[in-house]
Amino acid sequence: MDRDRYNRRSMNETFFSSIKRTLGAAVRARSWWLEFREMLLKATVYNLRRSVRYP
Repeated sequence: MDRDRYNRRSMNETFFSSIKRTLGAAVRARSWWLEFREMLLKATVYNLRRSVRYP
């Protein structure tokens, strides 16, 4: 198994888990575009919260 690829997957799983814990797991939008936009906004809010918490 390639260590670099596995490490990236582990980081992604951690990222998505923390987003689900802090911002909720459900996506409320019904169309594909609105779901994508909602997930993009969730990721942005998560990153902003981290940057404010850890300057």
